[in-house]
Amino acid sequence: MSNANSRGMFSFLLKEHIVAKPGFNRWLVPLASIAIHLCIGSVYAWSVFNPALTRQLGVVAPAAGDWNLSAVVWIFSVAIFTLGLAAAFGGKWLEEVGPRMVGVVSAFCWGGGFLVGSVGIVSHQLWLIYLGYGVIGGCGLGLAYVSPVSTLIRWFPDRRGMATGMAIMGFGGGAMIGAPLIGYLLNAFAEAPTYLGSAEALELMTEAGRRFAETANGQVEVVVASAAQAAELPGGGEAGVYAVGTGDTGAAATFVTLGVVYFVIMMLASFSYRVPPADWKPEGWTPPEERDDKAMITRNHVHINQSLKTPQFWQMWIMLCFNVTAGIGVIGVAKTMMTEIFGSTMPGIVTASFASAYVLMISVFNMVGRFFWASTSDYIGRKNTYHCFFVLGTLLYMSIPFLASAVSSNPHVIYLAGFYAATMVIFTMYGGGFATIPAYLADVFGTLHVGGIHGRILTAWSTAGILGPFAITFLRDMSRHNAITELAAKVDPAAFREAFGAPVAQLESLVEANTVTIARLMEIAPPGTMDPTSSLYNTTMYAMAALLVIAFFANLFIRPVGERHHVENTHPEAAPAK
Repeated sequence: MSNANSRGMFSFLLKEHIVAKPGFNRWLVPLASIAIHLCIGSVYAWSVFNPALTRQLGVVAPAAGDWNLSAVVWIFSVAIFTLGLAAAFGGKWLEEVGPRMVGVVSAFCWGGGFLVGSVGIVSHQLWLIYLGYGVIGGCGLGLAYVSPVSTLIRWFPDRRGMATGMAIMGFGGGAMIGAPLIGYLLNAFAEAPTYLGSAEALELMTEAGRRFAETANGQVEVVVASAAQAAELPGGGEAGVYAVGTGDTGAAATFVTLGVVYFVIMMLASFSYRVPPADWKPEGWTPPEERDDKAMITRNHVHINQSLKTPQFWQMWIMLCFNVTAGIGVIGVAKTMMTEIFGSTMPGIVTASFASAYVLMISVFNMVGRFFWASTSDYIGRKNTYHCFFVLGTLLYMSIPFLASAVSSNPHVIYLAGFYAATMVIFTMYGGGFATIPAYLADVFGTLHVGGIHGRILTAWSTAGILGPFAITFLRDMSRHNAITELAAKVDPAAFREAFGAPVAQLESLVEANTVTIARLMEIAPPGTMDPTSSLYNTTMYAMAALLVIAFFANLFIRPVGERHHVENTHPEAAPAK
């Protein structure tokens, strides 16, 4: 089938066929955009799947053949990395075909990615989950993310920040709905494995690291579950031995259900998209002057291909990349930081339920920040908004090590409150950076190809999705290793050998085997030794603050795009009529 015939068959999806008629309510477009972003925003709830996927065979406890956590967590990173690449390539396509076509394709990719992933779960082929959720689903994420941007900016030239903030707010809030929904579906579809009896009542053996039990039907591979693990089964269970390969975590059925539900919602929302007629503007609105240097708003346009040749694009790329990297730096370790820093000093307050509520509030402030900061930028300007992100963010990141150190020596609730407030403001600016960048791009490069330029700048998100987790893991591991080494030097060698059955000289191998930990060393450390756990994140926080300082100067030196880059000088055939 030729490309022309293909376009003819699907012409009803093209932008020239979805031009709004007079009297169309422009507020219907943000609603459709929010619906799509709520669907794709569930990607932030990926961690809810981790427990189920790491015990897909054992169900009640991980079996020898189950995937480990390190193999599963990178599925999320692949999805985010693919999101950025898909947005970069799909952004230009969006300008050609319009938001409805892109929205429909994204629905097939996002919904279909879940279905392919479900096949991988059932067949226990991890690569299929990476392909389905990570690659195909990631393409759906990128296309759906950029699909409303240029359309909203054209519908709301008077409130660019507010309009894009509303849509992208849905992405930040997707996890608020997605996390409890995924948890509910996992519980609804889960089936308890076959219980064989208590460990004392059965003859158990170990072969090549796998546990087996002798039954009337021969040897059966099993897992031995604790009372706590058994209690998490649907309807509860008893501690003891369970047959591997029986029961179901419900992950596959949850994938199928979400794939179908998200597909239907995204298709309905995509068909609600309309584009404004040429030269349309809100009633009573007067466009800004030809160039408003103070507000950094231009009425000129830059071609998508020419944008990459401007310093402004790369300055904004650095700003977005470093803001996202710093945000992920906190989000990735937020719950762990809360429990490790305050769990031991304030166990009566920082309980498991407190930490879970803290994670929920991360999503709330991430969502609210997208709308708040994007709307604020309509009044104070996009450049000043990013100055707030970087100046305030730097101070907040540097305050976290102080709060952590203070609470370790003086367990007072004021330090917990300070940590809570600081991180929540950080989460608002993390989301606000995403929501404000489309309007900033429109201000600097014009609206002609803003959707495509936005797609290309989202490669900064892909980079941050890899750089952030790597930096966090590396810096925390380095701090943890140094803390253990310093603690071991303070411990009496005889006490060390008695506790771990080996001399201090074997510290490295004992740490690798998780035999020696900070908590175990503190048990035999001399009285008065300070627990270094609260300082494990100091280096990470200082590094994140340094990134924001660099981003601040990148934003500070942004100037209006030179006339030589305007579309009438570089691509006159694409220039809109004046």
